[in-house]
Amino acid sequence: MSKVTRDRSKSKGCRFGVLLGIALLAGCSQPQAEAQTQSGGAGTIKAINHTKWAINHFSVNGQSGIDAIGPFDGGGGGCCYGVSSVWTPGMMVQIDWESGLGSSDDFPGYADEKKFLEWANKIKAQHRQHSKAVIVPDYTGQETCGITVHFLPCDEVKVTTSCWSPTNANYPIKLPLEMKEPKVCPK
Repeated sequence: MSKVTRDRSKSKGCRFGVLLGIALLAGCSQPQAEAQTQSGGAGTIKAINHTKWAINHFSVNGQSGIDAIGPFDGGGGGCCYGVSSVWTPGMMVQIDWESGLGSSDDFPGYADEKKFLEWANKIKAQHRQHSKAVIVPDYTGQETCGITVHFLPCDEVKVTTSCWSPTNANYPIKLPLEMKEPKVCPK
């Protein structure tokens, strides 16, 4: 094969890769295409975890937030979440998540399979499934940028569609990152 043929072959492969990447990115927004046309502003699904537990995975209205989030940390990145262009009283989103142990300090390694499996089972036994319908605060007259979920102690959750950074004074949810869970959670 001549150098020119190899270069054209690489170029075609490169173009195919770029086109595939664009198609995958476009695919992210396809299910949301209709919602985005009526949307007040599309963006990503992000989260801030104010608890000592890890958030192993989470979703908003069934749409994945992508990342696992460690204790007292933030993350997310789920593609293409948009809210309706008009806020209505009582508007809600469904938040589903799994919490679990936020540390692996006692990880025994893989050398002793029995010890590893005991450890893995202990970790898995601490996983908890949660589901909560959460009220979306009024965003009338504001720019919206996807949704940010705040995981709070006692399995409470707050959300915001704000475009402000959580470190900005204008950010609507003003809570410390590290929150202690009370001995008894309110019912």
